[in-house]
Amino acid sequence: MTVGRMESAALFDAGKKGRGLRATKELNGGDVVFSESSFSAVVFDSLAMQVCHSCFRRQVNLHRCAQCKFAHYCDRTCQTACWNEHKQECGAIKRVGKAPSENIRLAARVLWRMHKDTGIVSDSQLVSVDQLEDHVADLSQEDLKKLQTDVDNFLEYWSCGRKQHSVDYISHIFGIIKCNGFTLSDQRGLQAVGVGLFPNLCLVNHDCWPNCTVILNHGNQSALNSALHSQRRIELRALRKIAEGEELTVSYVDYLNLSADRQKKLKEHFHFECTCEHCSKHINDDLMAAASDSEGVKPSADKVKEVTSFSKECLEKIERSRIEGDYHEVLKLCHECLEKQENVLADTHLCKLQVLSVASEVLSYMKVFSEAADYARRMVEGYMKLYHPNNAQLGMAIMRAGVTHWHAGQIEVGHGLICKAYGILMVTHGPNHAITRDLETMRTQTEMELKMFKQNESVYHTMRDAALKK
Repeated sequence: MTVGRMESAALFDAGKKGRGLRATKELNGGDVVFSESSFSAVVFDSLAMQVCHSCFRRQVNLHRCAQCKFAHYCDRTCQTACWNEHKQECGAIKRVGKAPSENIRLAARVLWRMHKDTGIVSDSQLVSVDQLEDHVADLSQEDLKKLQTDVDNFLEYWSCGRKQHSVDYISHIFGIIKCNGFTLSDQRGLQAVGVGLFPNLCLVNHDCWPNCTVILNHGNQSALNSALHSQRRIELRALRKIAEGEELTVSYVDYLNLSADRQKKLKEHFHFECTCEHCSKHINDDLMAAASDSEGVKPSADKVKEVTSFSKECLEKIERSRIEGDYHEVLKLCHECLEKQENVLADTHLCKLQVLSVASEVLSYMKVFSEAADYARRMVEGYMKLYHPNNAQLGMAIMRAGVTHWHAGQIEVGHGLICKAYGILMVTHGPNHAITRDLETMRTQTEMELKMFKQNESVYHTMRDAALKK
């Protein structure tokens, strides 16, 4: 049952996919189809002291809630803005003596809000939260055991008092969160910091090559007048021209996986078989598993299989070393792996792209920018052959590559990449997002430096070297 309406999208029966949303008018790339504040959201347990529980920005010197001593905020403004969401939680944490896991905290916040505001919180919300799909009946035995543990822990934590719920209803809420929870990133889009529930977004179906993308706008609580504050919200943005009546889609998984692997992930987590064009026709699978074609000589299939297996094992070691903070070992493993891949795996092969990405990131962190720039360039060239031209992850990767080239003193290439990234992020994030504003500042700076470079290359490098020594 539809309970609200939106200007640019409407609920419809999408056949085997169930409910879906479609455009009610023609949309252009970069248009905001709709924005939506979270029904409820929580910061991940591991980042509870590093991320504001109101605006979800990563900050230093956060202020701790004096009552529960768990929630942290940028300042009094953020704390006040979040009080309605945190009030019941605060009392529950004090009563129990510690904060439970993020899943339990989110389920409790959902139920507390439903008690206060019902499952509908705006005129544009299309369905009540408890009418969302839960797929509890599709869970494996292992997942059902985890669900039962969550329900048991929830019952210990639940302190509303006014209303108790059946085990089946609580399981239903946990199922909704598992299938529909949206991962929230920090203000720079670099790290996942929490999870939230956005009812209208939950109605947008998946496609591996979607026509929309979702970004988090962290809102603004900096104005002196609280009436000018804006809430954190997601924005569904069109990636290309969308015709009136066309279904709106987003991708639930990273495109950079073979079609069979994407289908497996979607089946395991979201309980449906993906039959999109890219999965059905295995589009780009050949590139993602491609062998090198250096000077027209291709390695044998056995050699490709051997190096791919070696690369996967090496990537596991790389990840372990990265977690341990042993960056010299990470680089050693990356160099060994890239040497093994040389003339065997193409630069679009997923294993090579992963190694190039890690190597570039670690070398940038260690300020070895020239080598980092070379790896970043190869990585971006591979990404551009695979990703949708307006993919947000592609834009972010190009931005990082541009910054790396800029730091390496390769101002022409750096400026070009930053401009390209800006064009993509204007579509995926819009002009007012913090990332886009940062990129605009970088674009202006690199444009000025490029003019200086073209006027007198020697003077430019002298000034740059002097600035780096400060």
